[in-house]
Amino acid sequence: MEDKRQRETVYAAVCADCLTKKNESLALAGKLLREGGTVIFPTETVYGLGANALDPDAAARIYAAKGRPADNPLIVHIAEPEEADTLCDCPPLYARLARAFMPGPLTVIMTAKPCVPKTVTAGLPTVAVRCPAHPVAHALLLEAGVPVAAPSANLSGSPSPTCFLHVKEDMDGRVDMIIDGGECDYGVESTIVKLEEDGTLLLLRPGAVTLEDLTAFGARVTVAPAVLGALKEGETVLSPGMKYRHYAPEAPLYLLDGSFENIRKFLADREGRVAYLAYDEEMASIALPHVTLYSLGEMADTPSQAKSLFRILREADKENYDAIYAPLPSIRGLGMALYNRMIRAAAHQIIKL
Repeated sequence: MEDKRQRETVYAAVCADCLTKKNESLALAGKLLREGGTVIFPTETVYGLGANALDPDAAARIYAAKGRPADNPLIVHIAEPEEADTLCDCPPLYARLARAFMPGPLTVIMTAKPCVPKTVTAGLPTVAVRCPAHPVAHALLLEAGVPVAAPSANLSGSPSPTCFLHVKEDMDGRVDMIIDGGECDYGVESTIVKLEEDGTLLLLRPGAVTLEDLTAFGARVTVAPAVLGALKEGETVLSPGMKYRHYAPEAPLYLLDGSFENIRKFLADREGRVAYLAYDEEMASIALPHVTLYSLGEMADTPSQAKSLFRILREADKENYDAIYAPLPSIRGLGMALYNRMIRAAAHQIIKL
């Protein structure tokens, strides 16, 4: 990948407790965004790489900094849910979703208005919008006074960043400013749904707003086949994160579908330097001298697993393992988001044991 490091990046730490008065760092960040610059900021899901969503040249700088394919649309962040009206045609269902889940980790795809550049929509007739709950993100959006297009702040295809260190590793010298707002709450990107003409929702990317949450809300939801499977050859990318291999470490990742006992036997037969992302309940039984274990947390604690997944993949990648293995997650609740991220990180390499 071509190196895009070309500028002096400004760093600033901003905490939620600092937002009761005018913050000079956010004022600078807002000015940079209004003038076409790129600013990385924390959200409750992962860190985002932002630029003015109404400026096609600014949006293009996002793709250049990430090395992101031009057919991968961007999510537009807004300070208040009602601001979506300026960007897209909002049916009544959007208002209901906004009351139930915004601000929060939900992104909604609707028909774009002409003011949204094609560089943001990747040429699609739709645009994705979300209203983040993170107080620093909210304050920045108010300060900027413009909607902000922002995918995850990582090099394209690699694990998304959930803390300042991850962002600095990938983006130092590639953007104008990075705001350190601490560790993200959820650790996986927002849920993405598309509002269909018949009033149903098409779930394109699972996240902390789960399929069960949407169903309990009263929506009729269809899960896109690419959520749990591979994107078909030539299929249009409707939302971020649908590419075949995504969120991935450099080392090959394989998902293991089997019992604790069978997984231990499988790992015992591996050669070379191997890492395994283990549930806490497995740690004692899979204690093998040639296998380095990384704790995902307890099997039932999917929030902890989601929060730690990208961090663990980044840590393991620094050790140059021959292979990384992990258990195949359940698809219930937040587990669907984990499953979605992990099958893409593994390029759908699932080993049944």
